[in-house]
Order: sequence, then C-alpha cells, then structure tokens
Amino acid sequence: MLTDRLGSMLPTWIDAVDASQLPGLTGFALHLLRDLDAVTAGLTLDWSSGGIEGAVNRIKKIKRQLYGRAGFELLRKMILLQ
Repeated sequence: MLTDRLGSMLPTWIDAVDASQLPGLTGFALHLLRDLDAVTAGLTLDWSSGGIEGAVNRIKKIKRQLYGRAGFELLRKMILLQ
C-alpha cells in the first residue's frame, strides 16, 4: 500500500485490522479514521514535504547551537553560509 501508492485500499485494511483484534494495531488503525481523507491523500499523492522538513531541522539545529551567544544577525549569517 505504501510503495505502490494504493491509498484507496486503506479502508479495507482498517476493517481487516479491526477484525484481527490486535490491541496496538487496532488502536492505530482506528485513529487513522479520524482524518481518513488526509491519510488517504498522503498514501496516494506524489507530494512530499521531506525537503522542507530537512531545511527546517537544519535551521533549528543551528539556532540551538547559537542559543544565548549571539543575536539574529549572526544566526542569519550562519544559516546562509551553511
């Protein structure tokens, strides 16, 4: 379902997991029902925010390293130089 982008099979999978009575997996599957449209879109569409997530994490790492040592100008230069 993940590698072939078959998000349309998600409701069938949730029903099968619910019938299996596995406590941890059943709870996870039922929580997916809260926002089924978003989960289905995530499993179906080609869109990804992976690149943005990486950039944000890099900026947060630099900010943590400079915490209490410098102001915004140095933080800005460090982000632009790395």
